[in-house]
Amino acid sequence: QVQLVESGGGLVQAGGSLRLPCSASGSIFKINSMGWYRQAPGKQRELVASITSSATTNYADAVKGRFTISRDNAKNTVDLQMNSLKPEDTAVYYCNMDVITTGYYANNYWGKGTLVTVSS
Repeated sequence: QVQLVESGGGLVQAGGSLRLPCSASGSIFKINSMGWYRQAPGKQRELVASITSSATTNYADAVKGRFTISRDNAKNTVDLQMNSLKPEDTAVYYCNMDVITTGYYANNYWGKGTLVTVSS
């Protein structure tokens, strides 16, 4: 079994910054893609940013130039640095990973989410 734990959410004023770390633990052999998604009230969950095992990144247009995703393969962690936050960034942010377990099964895992609230 694999568990993902996010942290770092909270309340911040518009223009401020937050960093969201996510750590994976359990029966991990390898982690392929890692990503951050978000879901605002009344909206569908959407991709914010992703990073492959070779560090190729992809960002939603709404966050390009403001958010940066990074990973530490040795520690099985992925971070989302969020700068110049806007009220429309308010959402629950979820960590997501494509994991190869020690039993060589490929599964996709989600964290429980962390709330980010940006006040105007």
